[in-house]
Amino acid sequence: MTIRSPWTCILWDVDGTVVDASEGILRRLTIALTHFGLPAPTREELVHWIGPPLYDSFQANVGMTGARASEAVAYYREIGKKDGYATGARLYPGVGELIAELDAAGVPQATASSKPENQVRVLMDHFALAPHLRVIVGATPDEKTLATKADIVAEALRQLREKGVDTSRPVLIGDRHHDIEGGAVHDVPVIFVRWGFSWPHESEGAQAIVDDAAQLRALLLIEDDE
Repeated sequence: MTIRSPWTCILWDVDGTVVDASEGILRRLTIALTHFGLPAPTREELVHWIGPPLYDSFQANVGMTGARASEAVAYYREIGKKDGYATGARLYPGVGELIAELDAAGVPQATASSKPENQVRVLMDHFALAPHLRVIVGATPDEKTLATKADIVAEALRQLREKGVDTSRPVLIGDRHHDIEGGAVHDVPVIFVRWGFSWPHESEGAQAIVDDAAQLRALLLIEDDE
């Protein structure tokens, strides 16, 4: 039996798709918002924060100006640096194993995350996933220079092509409408995972929707009888 993929490469969103970092995010947001004289978010409100760039979220969610949002992002990042970016983080069930299996099957993979790239690297190293990825792409530290999902998807595809990867049939795995919108800019279909932080309507426009890693595997790997 041989195992292959219908896709030539796979892009992974990170927060809410591969890694559940909500415990640390909630703690750091609580400290940051309190510091700026704002109420702490509830766990239910994390859906508004996980996914989009924090620079945008500080403006959209609590009405900060652009300048104030830049200050808040910098303060939040300092807390994260002291905490350790992997503190309290965990992999979603079966996802790490699937990434390893895809690599073993010869399927090129990359991250395409709105999380700052230095943090993505720490998480991928922490969970021993970095060796299974051809490239690791995330946002720039300021979350402004390279931050939109469309730009990040483009950069991930560019770096894969530089390594000789066939990017003619890519797919993005994500859990927010930003993933679907960003993928659409480059005609990259999205498989939407329901285990992340999203509202039900956010899956609109996805090529497929899955509830667990087994369902996702069925869409990413095909077993052929020899």
